[in-house]
Amino acid sequence: MINEKLRPAGVRDSGSYRAFTVLNTILLILLCVVMLYPFVTVLAQSFSSAGAIKAGQVSFWPVGFNVDTYIAVMSNGTFWRNYANTVLYTAVGTAIAMTLTTTYAYVLSKQHLKGRGVLIGIAVFTMFFNGGLVPNYVLISALGMKNTMWAIVLPGAISVFNLLVMKAFFENLPKDLEEAAQIDGLGWFGIFLRIVLPLSKAVLATMILFYSVAFWNDWFAAFLYLDKQELFPVTLFLRNLIAGASTTASEGAAAAGTTTAMVSSNIQAVTMILTIIPILCIYPFVQRYFVSGVMLGSIKG
Repeated sequence: MINEKLRPAGVRDSGSYRAFTVLNTILLILLCVVMLYPFVTVLAQSFSSAGAIKAGQVSFWPVGFNVDTYIAVMSNGTFWRNYANTVLYTAVGTAIAMTLTTTYAYVLSKQHLKGRGVLIGIAVFTMFFNGGLVPNYVLISALGMKNTMWAIVLPGAISVFNLLVMKAFFENLPKDLEEAAQIDGLGWFGIFLRIVLPLSKAVLATMILFYSVAFWNDWFAAFLYLDKQELFPVTLFLRNLIAGASTTASEGAAAAGTTTAMVSSNIQAVTMILTIIPILCIYPFVQRYFVSGVMLGSIKG
């Protein structure tokens, strides 16, 4: 609705505008319900009994309140060690990724850079072509990174999509600021650290969110390159628990000390809840930067 303080005297909303506002509000509420329904259902299932879930009795509220699966998973020392691994991998991976992406994007944003087209072409080429699973595995093993943190954080250090968005953002920054900084005696590193980065909080927060979510949710790289359970991220630990739902011989099911029936009924819901809690806690702090960061970095001025 139009702000009453800004409305000219004697002017009222037309009937069609009021109808549009009501319809738009209803549609947005329905959209929110549709988006929240799966999450609420999963949350309810994670606290429900195995029998109620199998019978399809769980919707919005837990049926046969049950926390045995939570207790079984969270009372295990391996779970918390793997959770700490995930925090470490996410923090280190995001720091490395942001360092490489921001510096690479800033270089590519300079029109006068010799070889700029080649550098952009190399980055874009990797979006469409890669060596494949087996060559990547051979490369990681040959570099001695297997069963180390670096096998997780280095292969995904630069997302070309994030790189191009950040490059477009840097290109839209006022050139006068950099020229004034050069006149004052700042070099390129000084301009980048003291001028460009402070003006890029929106896109930086957005890219931090993108990278941290990617590293937090990744389990496949660990599945390929890590053999030691003490190095597993929590997503791989929970993935093994899900695998244990169909085979009692699974190491994940044995580590949790749960029955197959309990795991098969509750583990998927518990897995999702435990995995997304940290991201849900972080997202509200960066949400206000999210839309502006993506839009500013995707529109050429």
